[in-house]
Amino acid sequence: MLKAILSRELEDIASIEDKLGRSLTTMEKDRIGVGNLRLYLEELLQKRYIKSVPLIIPLLEKQHRNTTSKLREISHELSDLDETKLKEKAQLFHDTFLTKLSLLLKGMVVAPPDKFGETLVNERINGGTFTGSENFQLPNKMMPNGGMRLYGGAQYHRAMAEFRLVVGSTRCPPITRDEIVNACGVEDIHDGTNYSRTACVIAVAKARDTFEPFLDQLGFRLLYILKRLIPISVYLLEKDGEHFSSHEVLIRRVQEAFKRFVESTEQSCRQRCMEDLESTTRYVTWSLHNKNRAGLRHFLDSFVAPEQLSVNTLNERFSGLNDNKQDKAKGDSKSNHSPDTNSSTAMPETRLVDLLDSTLWNRRLVPSSERLVYALVHQIFHGIKEHFLVTTELKFNCFLLMPIVDKLPALLRQDLESAFEEELDSIFDVTQLRQSLGQKKRELEIELKRIKRLKEKFGEINKKLNSLQVRQ
Repeated sequence: MLKAILSRELEDIASIEDKLGRSLTTMEKDRIGVGNLRLYLEELLQKRYIKSVPLIIPLLEKQHRNTTSKLREISHELSDLDETKLKEKAQLFHDTFLTKLSLLLKGMVVAPPDKFGETLVNERINGGTFTGSENFQLPNKMMPNGGMRLYGGAQYHRAMAEFRLVVGSTRCPPITRDEIVNACGVEDIHDGTNYSRTACVIAVAKARDTFEPFLDQLGFRLLYILKRLIPISVYLLEKDGEHFSSHEVLIRRVQEAFKRFVESTEQSCRQRCMEDLESTTRYVTWSLHNKNRAGLRHFLDSFVAPEQLSVNTLNERFSGLNDNKQDKAKGDSKSNHSPDTNSSTAMPETRLVDLLDSTLWNRRLVPSSERLVYALVHQIFHGIKEHFLVTTELKFNCFLLMPIVDKLPALLRQDLESAFEEELDSIFDVTQLRQSLGQKKRELEIELKRIKRLKEKFGEINKKLNSLQVRQ
């Protein structure tokens, strides 16, 4: 192999001299051939190696210190594997975990938003969307902070704000003539039509079908947001130097207890909201739906006037809508001062017969009756929607969010105490932990010996190089 290399180098030199027309100098010949290239690279490598030796020694010193520190920590953890100290460690984790959880709800920026935050798009993908019977979905640009990466209390507040906007913009579903006629039915004492009852039947059915899915969607979304607090809290603990990574059983037990708590609390809260929705859609209380009574009266007057029905007669027909006696008294006093009181209230007998025929005896749905039902249904639906929004937000804040602050600490503490009474391994898995720490300790001891040998070797090399430089 060497002969072939030397032969090739001689051929290269002869070829170059032939092309140049002269003989090469010794310095030029030293730069031609693989052998000379190898000598050059070895010399260059040696120079860089000698130059790097003083830099390698501090790196080895740093690695030696880090390994020694880790070995000391593991030895300390092994010495702490007794019942009393493990209980103290569990209580410390309990307190610090709850502290971080509370800070996340109140608001903080220690956890990086680009890692733990979610935009509204990602939140909808992972936690579900608010969509009603019409599959309406609020555009992202209409939601404040929709493009920001949020977590904790800020994300909870954004989800609740989206719920308010979506439900608040929900309209009453369309009403068909078939639904109106079918809702009339037959009374238990007569077979006439009662359009106020018809409107109630339609309104509560549509309200129940419209708002019930929103409860499940809100519960699922908020539950998803609260569960996201667990990994963020663990990250904050590690960031503050709290070393709980070796106690996976303890962390997993606290996480599972937290998940069980929020799931049961969310289910209980959603059941409370469902009871409210059932009550408002089972029995119509007119006091909840008379906030826009003036608008409803104006609407009714607009199509009753052509039929020459006075306002007083209309009020008498639908007196069930008016539970305010003072308003009725004022209306009566105004009518007493009117010069046409007797003429307006004394409706001709034929007009009364026509009125009864179109509203009570006849099942043929005339436009005036249809518009009346539409107006009442929308009025009732709007009242149920407002009541549903207020009570749902209030109950989720009081019976889902607040228990995390008020009841969760006691529940986690009780869970830990019950685990202490059963068996310590159910929290820490002491046997496995001792084996794992022992294995890590042996590996670090081997690593420490290796670093020590390298440090001594490079120290000797550095001394020799320094002595050579002094001689030169």
